[in-house]
Amino acid sequence: MPLRKDIHKVMVLGSGPIVIGQAAEFDYAGTQACRALREEGLEVVLVNSNPATIMTDKAMADKVYIEPMTVEAVQEIIKKEHPDSLLPNLGGQTGLNLAMELCENGFLDKMGVKLLGANPTTIAKAEDRQMFKDTMEKIGEPIIASKVVHSVEDAVDFTREIGLPVIIRPAYTLGGTGGGIAYTWEQLREIAASGIMYSRVDEILVEKCIAGWKEIEYEVMRDHKGNVITVCNMENLDPVGIHTGDSVVVAPSQTLTDHEYQMLRTAALDIITELGIEGGCNCQFALKPDSYDYAVIEVNPRVSRSSALASKATGYPIAKVAAKIALGYTLDEIPNAVTGKTTACFEPTLDYCVLKIPRLPFDKFTTASRTLGTQMKATGEVMAIANSFEGALMKAIRSLELNVRALKLDKLKGLYTDEIEDLLVQVTDERLFVVAEALRRGISPQKINHITKMDLWFLDGFKRIIDMENELERCKGVPSADTLKRAKEMCFADSYIGTLCDMKQSEVKALREKYGIIPSFKMVDTCAAEFDAETPYYYSTYDGENEAIDTGSDRKKVLVLGSGPIRIGQGIEFDYCSVHSVWAFKRLGYETIIVNNNPETVSTDFDVADKLYFEPLTAEDVQNIVEQEKPWGAVVQFGGQTAIKLAKALTDMGVQILGTSSDGVDAAEDRERFDEILQKCGIPRAKGRTIFTTQEALDAAHELGYPVLVRPSYVLGGQGMEIAYTDRNIEDFMRIINMTVQEHPILIDKYLMGRELEVDGVFDGEDILIPGIMEHVERAGVHSGDSIAVYPPINLEEKHRQLILKHTKNMAQHLGVIGLINAQYILYNDDIYVIEVNPRSSRTIPYISKVTGVPIIDLATKVMLGQKLKDLGYGTGLYPEAKYYAVKAPVFSFEKLTDVDTGLGPEMKSTGEVLGLAETYPQALLKAFKGAGLKVPKRGSRVIVTVKDEDKAEMVGIARGFEEMGIEIYATSGTCDALTAAGIECHRVNRVSQAHPNILDMIASGTVDMIINTPTKGRKHDSDGFKIRRSAVEHSVSCVTAIDTARAVLTVREQSRSVDLKPIDITKI
Repeated sequence: MPLRKDIHKVMVLGSGPIVIGQAAEFDYAGTQACRALREEGLEVVLVNSNPATIMTDKAMADKVYIEPMTVEAVQEIIKKEHPDSLLPNLGGQTGLNLAMELCENGFLDKMGVKLLGANPTTIAKAEDRQMFKDTMEKIGEPIIASKVVHSVEDAVDFTREIGLPVIIRPAYTLGGTGGGIAYTWEQLREIAASGIMYSRVDEILVEKCIAGWKEIEYEVMRDHKGNVITVCNMENLDPVGIHTGDSVVVAPSQTLTDHEYQMLRTAALDIITELGIEGGCNCQFALKPDSYDYAVIEVNPRVSRSSALASKATGYPIAKVAAKIALGYTLDEIPNAVTGKTTACFEPTLDYCVLKIPRLPFDKFTTASRTLGTQMKATGEVMAIANSFEGALMKAIRSLELNVRALKLDKLKGLYTDEIEDLLVQVTDERLFVVAEALRRGISPQKINHITKMDLWFLDGFKRIIDMENELERCKGVPSADTLKRAKEMCFADSYIGTLCDMKQSEVKALREKYGIIPSFKMVDTCAAEFDAETPYYYSTYDGENEAIDTGSDRKKVLVLGSGPIRIGQGIEFDYCSVHSVWAFKRLGYETIIVNNNPETVSTDFDVADKLYFEPLTAEDVQNIVEQEKPWGAVVQFGGQTAIKLAKALTDMGVQILGTSSDGVDAAEDRERFDEILQKCGIPRAKGRTIFTTQEALDAAHELGYPVLVRPSYVLGGQGMEIAYTDRNIEDFMRIINMTVQEHPILIDKYLMGRELEVDGVFDGEDILIPGIMEHVERAGVHSGDSIAVYPPINLEEKHRQLILKHTKNMAQHLGVIGLINAQYILYNDDIYVIEVNPRSSRTIPYISKVTGVPIIDLATKVMLGQKLKDLGYGTGLYPEAKYYAVKAPVFSFEKLTDVDTGLGPEMKSTGEVLGLAETYPQALLKAFKGAGLKVPKRGSRVIVTVKDEDKAEMVGIARGFEEMGIEIYATSGTCDALTAAGIECHRVNRVSQAHPNILDMIASGTVDMIINTPTKGRKHDSDGFKIRRSAVEHSVSCVTAIDTARAVLTVREQSRSVDLKPIDITKI
C-alpha cells in the first residue's frame, strides 16, 4: 500500500483532445500512471474528453468519464465520486490549468480533495511570468532580461539598459502579430509602435534577444525527501527561437563540454529543489555558444512532450515513477522496471544516439506558411536510435514517410547555388535538406553555421553523410566491402546506395550479404549494459554483436506493424488498435513483436509487447527484423495506411499476412476491380471514371455532370480530395495533385448530396458483426474525420439498416475480408449508395468500442486466427443499440497554422476529437460542443451570417429559430436580403471590401459570439470568406462552416440546458 495512509481514491485528469502542441504523449503518460496507481491497490477515477485513446479505455481505471474538460464538468464528477486526491501533472497544460482553477475557486478545499505531486504555489511559481522571474532571481539563476512597457519611449529607455538586439512581443495577439526582432534603434521604434497598436491592452514585452544561442533541455525527477536525479539531457539542433516541439532534438547532448553539462545539470537540480516539485519536471536553458553564459528559458512543472521522448530514449518510465512519487514513495524505493535490479534513483546512461524529428502538416496544408518560429506547428514526431548521429539522422528521415530516403529533396536540385544560400536564411521544415544541398554545392560548414547558427559539430555530421554519398557515386558500380560497411554504419538504405551506385536494391542486398555485412540489433537498457535489461527493446546497427537473441520459446511469433508518426488523417486511433491487438495476441499465448518509431505513443512503451523494435516502417527496415525474428504471421490491418502499404512487401518476403490478404486490400483500392465486385453484389455507387491527365479529367466531368469529386487513389484522410463545380476548379486541382509524382490513377465521381453513414464491422468469412451505425451531421462532402458523428443514427429507417448490413456483408465476402472492415455510405433518394470501403481499422473504432461495449479489436484478432463470431459471445448481424446517445465532435488546431482555410471539405483538417454522452441527442451534442470548445450563443448574443447562394433557402429556417431564441442576427448584403424577405429581423453589416466599419472590424471588436459562413468553392485566398474565417480564428470566435453544423447548434440551443447535464461513467455501459 502507498506510504501515505490518507490516499484511497485518486482522480486523474487527462489532457483532452489532441491538438498541435498537446498530443499523444499525455495519453502515454496517463496510461502509464493509471497502471502504476492501480498496482498500489488504489481506486482510480479518470476524466478525459478524448475517446480515441487507450487512456479512456474501460480497462485503464475503475471509473472512466469521457466528459468535457471544463471546470463545471469536473466539479460534477467530484461531487458524484468524492475522490480524496487529484493528480494534475499528467494531463499537460489542460490538466494543470483545470487543477489551478479548482484550487483558486476553493472547490477542492470545500470537497476535501488534496492535490498530489504539485501544490498550487509550485505551479504558479513556474507558470506565472513575474513569480517565475522573482524565484529565479532569489536562487541566482540567470533569466532573460525583459520588461513590460506601454510606450515607445519606455521601450527605448529599457533597451539602453540591456542593449540591442531585442525581441518585442505584444500582449494578447496571436502568433506574434506586430512583434519582431529589432537590431537597430530605427527598427526598435518602428516595431514598438506597431506592437503597441496591435495589442488590445497597448502593452508590449521588450526582451533581450538571444536567438542563435543553443537550446538545451534537462528532464529531472525529485521526491518529497529532496532526492533529485536527471533522467536525460537533450540538445536542439536548431538554435533558440524555434519551438522545441518543432526542433530536431538529439539525446544525449552532443556538443557540450563537461563543464557546460555539469553547470546546466546543477542549475536544473537547484531549480526543481527551489520549486519543491515532486515528480517529473522539464527545464529549458539557452546557452551562449562561445562563452559560459546561460539563461533559464522556462520550467514545466509537469510531465511534458520532452518527457515522452526522454522516457523512450533512455527506457526510464518517467510517468510511472512520477505517479509513485506522488503517492509518497522515494526514488530509492521504486524499482527500475527495465533492469529489474536497480532502483529509480540510478541516472540512466546512454551508449547510443537518439534523434527526434517533428512531423509537420505542410504536405496536407499546401498553402500554410512553412516558417518555423516560437509557435509550434508539428502534429507528431518520429524517433530513431543508432550508434552515431549520422545513422540516427538517416533512420529518422526514412521514418517520416514523406517519400524521402535520404538528405535529398529533388526540388532543390534545379536551383542555383545563390538561391540555396538565400534559402539557408529561411527556417522551414525543409531546412535539413537545404543545409545538405548547400554542403553538396561546396558552401563551407563555417558559413552555414554563421547563417543558421547550427553547431559546427552537427554540420560536420551532415558533411560526413554528403562525403559518403560522393564516395558511393564515385565507385560507379560495385562498392568495396569497406565502403559499403561504412555506408551501412551510417544507416544508408540499400535502395539509396543502389541509386548512388547504379545498382538495383536487391543487388545491393546480395552484395552486402556476400561481404557479410548484416544488421545486428542492440538493446536499450538504461545503464549502458552495466546491468542486464529484462525488457527486450531494440534498435539496429551494423557493428557486430547481436543482442536480440531468440528466447527459444515455442510460442508462435506475431509481428504487429504500428502506424508511425501522428499526422492529420492518421492519428492516435490506430495506435489504440495496435495496442489492443497486441494485448489480445498475448492473452491467446502468442509472442508479440511491435515495430514502430513514434515516441509519443503507448505502443512503444517498454512493456506492451514481448519485443519492441524502434525502426523506420519501410519495407527494407522491416525485412531486417523479419529475417532476425522469422515471425509466424504479420498483422497490417491495425496500423492505418502506413502498415497497409507494407502488406505486399511482407507477402513477397514470405510472411503470412493474418486476416485479409494484400490482394483483398488491392481490390478495395483499385477502381475497376471494386466496381466489378459492386456489380456482382448489386450495390449502387456514384458513377465514376479513372483518369491520368487534365484533359481526361475535364471530359469525365462533362460526361458525369457537375458537381464532381476528384481524388487520388491510395490515400488516407482524404488527402488531395476536392469537390469541383466548374472546369476552372478541375484545372486547379489537377495542377496541385500533379505536384507530387502520381504512380496511381486519379478518380472522378459524380457527387451526391445526401446523408452520410459509416459502419465498422468484423467479418469471419461467414458471418459479420456490426457494433453500431454512425450517422454524420454534415452531409456528404465533409470528410468523415471532420464531421460530427452520432450513434445511434437519428434519421434511419429499419429497411435502410438492413440494407447497410446486407451490403457490408456482401462486400466483405467478395473482398475476402477476414477481420475488420470499414464502410461509408450515402442515403440519397431513399437508396443506400456506397462511397468507399477499407479492409482495415478506421479512426472510429475506439469511439464505437467504448460506446457500445463491443471489444472490436479483440474479436477481429480472434477471427484472424480462425475463430468464428458465433462462438465469441457477441452474436452476429447488427448489435442491439444502446439506450443513450454518443456524439463525436472534431477538434481543430487552426490558430497554430497561419494561412490555412478553416472551411470544411473532403480533405481532413482536424487533429483530434471529443465525445459527448447523454440520454438525449441534444444533450449529447451540447456536451460534445463544450468539449470541443464551441460556445453556443445564448439569448442576447450576436451572430453574423453570410452564406453562399445554394444555402440561403435553408438558412432562413435556421435564422428564424435563432431569432425566436432572442439572438441578434447580423448579415452581409445578399444573405441579409434573403432573411429580410422571409420576415426575419436582421442588421446589415458591410462586406470585407466595403467601407469601415465592416465585418472584419466587427469580429475584431469582440462583440460577436458566433459566425456562420459557408464557403463558396475553390481555393482562392483573396476571397472575402477566407478572410472572415481566418479573422474568426485569430479573435477566437466560433465559426461554423457547414449549414448542417449551424442546424445542430440551433438544436442544442432549443432543446438542451447545461444544468441538466449528468456525468456518465463508461465502465457501467
